[in-house]
Amino acid sequence: MEQNLSQYKIFYEVAKAGNISKAAKELYISQPAISKAISKLEDSIGIPLFTRSSRGVQLTAEGQVLFEYAKEAFEALTRGEQELKRIQEFDIGHLRIGVSNTLCKYVLLPYLKTFIDQYPHMRISIEGQSTAQTIAGLEQHKLDLGLIAEPASHRDLTFIPVMDIQDTFVTTPSYLENLYLREGKDADIFETGNIMLLDQSNMTRIHVDQYLEEYSIIPHQVLEVTTMDLLIEFAKIGLGVACVIRELVQKELDNGTLVEVPLKNAIHRRTIGFAYHSNNQAMALKTFLEFLY
Repeated sequence: MEQNLSQYKIFYEVAKAGNISKAAKELYISQPAISKAISKLEDSIGIPLFTRSSRGVQLTAEGQVLFEYAKEAFEALTRGEQELKRIQEFDIGHLRIGVSNTLCKYVLLPYLKTFIDQYPHMRISIEGQSTAQTIAGLEQHKLDLGLIAEPASHRDLTFIPVMDIQDTFVTTPSYLENLYLREGKDADIFETGNIMLLDQSNMTRIHVDQYLEEYSIIPHQVLEVTTMDLLIEFAKIGLGVACVIRELVQKELDNGTLVEVPLKNAIHRRTIGFAYHSNNQAMALKTFLEFLY
């Protein structure tokens, strides 16, 4: 489009007013400037847009066609401006978050409750998925925010730590007592017990597997579970020894429902935090980051 947008704006206002002087008052410009702009627009497209008379101006058939398109365009721009004002006034935006089911339940929800209380009109989408999928979604700009364990390489991601977690092995006191009674007090838990772990695609499982390999620990009987919640529940009914996040079972450890299995070497602690692509300038993300700080 070679024509200046201002020429179309002038054309649109003149067509609505049906009079150059009225349009001049509406646009706060002189009548000669309006006449000049209309003439330039007609010259550039090669078609007369108005017929002039002493009573004002009237659209030609071709001018009417152009007016309908101009009307649609300027009304769309007006709706866009109104939407931006509505977003600004009501803190509306769309925040897309990727998080595992475990971290969503135990870590994200408290943040979200407070955030939504402050920004009740914010649209929020939560995608429950693995850490690897969340990182991919952030890198591909399909997500604005991810709650993940700190990755080995941040790449183009900015990471904001919120808490440290400790993986540990837990079971019921009765399971441990029965295992020692059956196998002897010196029994190796990993050789004789039912070891319950997350499935191998899970980032927590990968972290735990690295620990097991580092200390040459080989569980002889493994039960794989898809979620941390199931691991915790299975441990609580005495089905075996589960590798869970200590912070998620602290209540059970405090009241004696579960006990930690003693380890010669503790599993390395991990850091949980919010991650986002460094180039993401979405207003909803900026609002959440301001909320965090």
